[in-house]
Amino acid sequence: VMRLTKPTLFTNIPVTCEERDLPGSLFNQLMKDDPSTVMGAETLMLGEMLTLPQNFGNIFLGETFSSYISVHNDSSQVVKDILVKADLQTSSQRLNLSASSAAVSELKPDCCIDDVIHHEVKEIGTHILVCAVSYTTQTGEKMYFRKFFKFQVLKPLDVKTKFYNAETDEVFLEAQIQNITTSPMFMEKVSLEPSMMYNVAELNTVDTAGE
Repeated sequence: VMRLTKPTLFTNIPVTCEERDLPGSLFNQLMKDDPSTVMGAETLMLGEMLTLPQNFGNIFLGETFSSYISVHNDSSQVVKDILVKADLQTSSQRLNLSASSAAVSELKPDCCIDDVIHHEVKEIGTHILVCAVSYTTQTGEKMYFRKFFKFQVLKPLDVKTKFYNAETDEVFLEAQIQNITTSPMFMEKVSLEPSMMYNVAELNTVDTAGE
């Protein structure tokens, strides 16, 4: 199982020394020969290659969780009636994320069954991805195993509101949105959806007339 996320740039730790030191130019030559370094800037940690995600990483509320599931036949025998099932267990419910519920008739040696699952995360807390595989051997014996992958869903934003009641029966609302993650975040849109009883005027605008 591998989480499908945007790849990141490969980073390496440059090791260098002065030419008068014992290694001489050995370290510098090794960095120049390294395919992951940038030509002409070998001492920089950031390279030009992309790396696939090695773990599930941080998953935030509202994000679409995507994962790649692969079942590979490592044996030298043909197995039949392979059924792959992926469930997501949360604190309140269990969701079936399998793209297909039909069983594969057979799986030859060194072949695999691939599946990609998607789910919009709507709960915070611990999530467990349960991958279950059932199959039948050549002797007719039915086999079954499961694997569990646990990850945490974090809250990315904290919203605080303040109300001001004016004497003219107007209500002023201030909303403070704080990024509580450890990385920068780009806000595409922040809007207020009022009920039918209110008429709303946006105050976060600048009058181009200079008033």
